[in-house]
Amino acid sequence: MSSTVIAILLLLSFFGFIYYIVKGGNLMIGFFIMAILWSIIGMIPFQTAIQKVFAEPALNYGPTIMYIVFGSWFGRVLVDSGIAPAISETTNKVGKRRPLIAAILVVLVTSFIFISAYGVGSVIAIGVILLPILLSIGLPRDIALTAFALAVGAPMYLNVVLYNQIKAFFPHAHYGGTYLQFGWIAMGIQIVLIIIFLVLNRKKFDASHADENLAKIGALENQGTQEGNKVPKIAFIVPVIPVLMNMLFQWDAIPALTLATLIAIVLTGHARHYKGFVKFLNDTIQQAISDIAGLIMFLMALIMFSGAASMNANRFKPLFEAILPHDHLILALALGIFAPLALFRGPLHVWGAGAATAAVLSGTGLFSDAFLLPLLYVPTLMAVSTDITQSWNVWGLDYMKVQSKDFLKRGIPIMWIVSIVNELLVYHFFG
Repeated sequence: MSSTVIAILLLLSFFGFIYYIVKGGNLMIGFFIMAILWSIIGMIPFQTAIQKVFAEPALNYGPTIMYIVFGSWFGRVLVDSGIAPAISETTNKVGKRRPLIAAILVVLVTSFIFISAYGVGSVIAIGVILLPILLSIGLPRDIALTAFALAVGAPMYLNVVLYNQIKAFFPHAHYGGTYLQFGWIAMGIQIVLIIIFLVLNRKKFDASHADENLAKIGALENQGTQEGNKVPKIAFIVPVIPVLMNMLFQWDAIPALTLATLIAIVLTGHARHYKGFVKFLNDTIQQAISDIAGLIMFLMALIMFSGAASMNANRFKPLFEAILPHDHLILALALGIFAPLALFRGPLHVWGAGAATAAVLSGTGLFSDAFLLPLLYVPTLMAVSTDITQSWNVWGLDYMKVQSKDFLKRGIPIMWIVSIVNELLVYHFFG
């Protein structure tokens, strides 16, 4: 079979998978089946598939799993120590008067933090405190998660860690000058769209459902108002400790989360007696691992599919060479219009099948790296913001008890508009 035929068959199976997901299919099973299908359709040799699709990707994902484990433990300690309920209760008193303003402030704070913070551990550490705040002021769970996830994605235009990852595809691009001008404006456009999203959905804010939603995500477990009142105000700084340690001292997320967790235990009085400390430690660790057991197995299936996608990346090369335009403006508009193809690690996601797109565009020699990097960064960040294959979005769906189809339904229209506008910006700055 020719590479073009194989590419078409891969895309057909990909669209079938999207239909399966939209209809509410099980994600873990879906990704595992897709990993098998893409290995077969892509004619990957059996032993190569066993090693490169099913073994190495899962083993190499170990560090990310560790971030999730420590992030989950930190989140569980924030809840069971009373810190998260106390902050939510305090915010709720203010937010009830102006819930829309409070929600917008949470979005702005989230985006500010992730200009420099990065990684699933950091997202979990911030999410376990800010998401309950959004729920406490009356936001429905799906709206709260969408706003938070998009707010995490917006500053990624400026995040040096992620920029340097995509720069591997375009080594001659430069972080500075014109790119930073573009990055700030692109980030601002996404934030404005998030705020419009909140304004349009403000009538759905209902504080009377706050306790019910908080209970569903476990943010009220073992905690009452009395417990929350016992938490010293100084403990309110604990949620930002991991981010501060990263920003000020370049600590990795695991030691930063561990330090913040231990400080939370000490400040809330759970370390006064050795036996009580050990019991609290064991209880929170066991519950934290239990909270993410299903998530970890899902991520294993996801990373296997990513392995199959990377092995098939070159299959898309002849197809893309035949259909991609050579005009800067037309290309920018096309990638904005077709930006949803970045979802599910598709052909416009550079850390998925889009690796082939990046290779083809770079190999033509028709476009500079300075133009190509933001050109493909825009649809990729659509996926980072609202795709259910992004690790922290997967965590958010699990933590907030939100259906994937509801998350996609709310996030995709916003990010599609953002992508089209930001691709026009790419042409303006770099075309």
